Amino acid sequence: MAKKTRASRKATAPKLPSKSDILNFIQSSAQKVSKRDIARHFQIRGDGRRGLKALLAELADEGLLAGNKKELRRRGALANVAVLNMVRTDADGDVIGEPAVWDLGEGPKPQVRMVLNPKDRHAISIGVGDRVLARIDALPNSGEDASTGDTRGSQLTIAYEATPIRRLPRSDRRLLGIFRAHAKGGGMIEPIDRKQLKSWRVSPDNQASAKDGDLVRFELARSGRHSVSEARIAETLGNPDAQQQISLIAVHAHSLPDTFPETVLEEVPKLKPPTQEARTDLTDMPLITIDPSDARDHDDAVFAMPDENSKNAGGHIVVVAIADVAHYVRPGSRLDREARLRANSAYFPDRVVPMLPERISNDLCSLRENEKRPCLAVKMVFNANGSKISHTFVRALMRSHAKLSYQQAQAAFDNKPAPEHSDLTEDVLKPLLAAYKAVLKARQKRSPLELELPERKILLDKKGRVDRVIVPERLTAHKLIEEFMIQANVAAAETLERHTTPLIYRVHEAPSKEKIKALREFLETLDIKIPPTSDITPKALNTILKKAKELPSKDLVHEMILRSQAQAEYATDNRGHFGLHLARYAHFTSPIRRYADLIVHRALIRALKCGDDGLRNEHFSELGDIAKTISETERRAMAAERETIDRLIAAHLADRVGVQFKARISGVARAGLFVRLADTGADGFVPISTLDGGYYEFIETAMALIDTTSRLAYRLGDDVEVRLVEAIPTAGALRFEMLSEGKKSRLMPTRSSRSTPHGSTGRRTQRKMRRRAK
Repeated sequence: MAKKTRASRKATAPKLPSKSDILNFIQSSAQKVSKRDIARHFQIRGDGRRGLKALLAELADEGLLAGNKKELRRRGALANVAVLNMVRTDADGDVIGEPAVWDLGEGPKPQVRMVLNPKDRHAISIGVGDRVLARIDALPNSGEDASTGDTRGSQLTIAYEATPIRRLPRSDRRLLGIFRAHAKGGGMIEPIDRKQLKSWRVSPDNQASAKDGDLVRFELARSGRHSVSEARIAETLGNPDAQQQISLIAVHAHSLPDTFPETVLEEVPKLKPPTQEARTDLTDMPLITIDPSDARDHDDAVFAMPDENSKNAGGHIVVVAIADVAHYVRPGSRLDREARLRANSAYFPDRVVPMLPERISNDLCSLRENEKRPCLAVKMVFNANGSKISHTFVRALMRSHAKLSYQQAQAAFDNKPAPEHSDLTEDVLKPLLAAYKAVLKARQKRSPLELELPERKILLDKKGRVDRVIVPERLTAHKLIEEFMIQANVAAAETLERHTTPLIYRVHEAPSKEKIKALREFLETLDIKIPPTSDITPKALNTILKKAKELPSKDLVHEMILRSQAQAEYATDNRGHFGLHLARYAHFTSPIRRYADLIVHRALIRALKCGDDGLRNEHFSELGDIAKTISETERRAMAAERETIDRLIAAHLADRVGVQFKARISGVARAGLFVRLADTGADGFVPISTLDGGYYEFIETAMALIDTTSRLAYRLGDDVEVRLVEAIPTAGALRFEMLSEGKKSRLMPTRSSRSTPHGSTGRRTQRKMRRRAK
């Protein structure tokens, strides 16, 4: 009887699927496929599972299957749902991705084209550098080896298309470095990130086509029985030294798109300037541009005159005209899509990575002298005390009557105009100055935050290296243009609110309670009191800055108040602008380099019914996502710009190791001191282990390191002398040795020297320990 039962079971046991059946099921499934999924699909139960396990093992041994029992896929093929890193755009402007996790033993990383739905507000903002969870579809006739291609980045076969499910948080950095070749082949990869100063070995087999000095993207490989880490070069990105563009490192590290796809550029020759029809004629108004002397594009022009209205005695009329980018960059065009992905221009000492192609930014939309250009202009009326009493926007055609640098405008303000500008002084420049003096009264009454933070400018030589570092003088001409632009931005926000048109605001929230608490504790060490948190206003902080003017640590107070501030960002809800002390604020004046301004232009065109290229109903739901994206890209560009300056300065100082410098302590941490050099503004680090003395304790409230034995302290803002010990130009890293002794302080260590957890032995102690070890 028992034998009959076993025979019956054997007769009814399900037949195992063929290998091709299993592979086809895995390939056609819309979800990840596990061993359990295969068993369920083919109705395999009981003892049949052992046979399935053996069959799957055979497929793996034959190189046809990869993964694990929870996620199986064809070897060399992508799973149906995967995380992709967006690495480039193709000639058509489509974004191309690669799997975030991939075993290179299965071949080169498959290339995946993202299929973006223009109506999907999340998908449309996906760009190079993003991480995306996506649904994967193999392209027809791609073949099992469709992922093969030149992994050095030339012609890569597109094997898949993907539909995004959601955008994931960006990974901090791609693996990039500078390849240094060895004479016998292979070499090392130098780091570009000063937070991870580790070099990677590259064997000759993993060098690919990289040459000495190339910036490379690499992947980690394991070799040897002990799994020693080494790098495999995946892509060569150019040579920063040979191209005289050290910014190349930051551009690739932050995935800034620095070339325009051909399909985007193909739209540019088709662009036509507008006609006078339906536009206000401002060509006879003597509008002028005032910009830096090396400016390549000019997107704003100004004009002022006394108000002749008897009801506004002593008042002024100011006109600010801004390049009409919206006329050329239409919603839904490839130009618009590319501009939205970039969101802003990035400015480096050696080049610009623009938001728009050069033909638009430097020609069609640049307010060139004596050339007609379309613009969006605002006429603002101010009373004698500088308060704005009305404003009106028009879409117009204008002609710049003169192009001046800030220095040339200032010379005219100081009654020392250049001969070619003498005719402009009385009728154009002096009315501008008079209007500014009136508006300045209102600004002082408003009392925005007045931080004195001098900006350094790097001047390069013909080889792309630092020639010198200067601090440009802050002129009245700078302040005049800045204040008129602020007033125009406010007028734009007010107009859109009045017409109940959705917009993107520029918001800057008040400092958080935690930051005000930290600021209060710090200022108390200087015997400076600040009001309660609820009473903190820009005016209150300005009062503190005035009190600190006579103190040796005035720069330190400016630095700490700056650190207490929130970061400005873009948002669809109005939260005001704390720093400018304004109830509402939007960016309107720079549409050539900021997508936020272009959105505001389109919103004004819609609100004022002055064109068919304004904001559309379907765009309203996208504004929140756009605001988030352009805030992120702004921070990305700022980080790239800052890192490039650090690398240029580090390269400039690389041959001055051992030289002494005057510096100021710009940061204090448990690990040591950050210092900023007085002459170049270069930032570097002094490790706590190199400080003379005994054990040091970090006192956060006072931003100080104090020797627990001598009570000598190093504090934020202290002037010191340091010696350069090491410079790593590729990472922008500088390491210094402290030469100055700490200052006697009233600060009391909270622990004895024996129990200080943040302490470290000084150099003398270290030398004694080394002698004993010998």
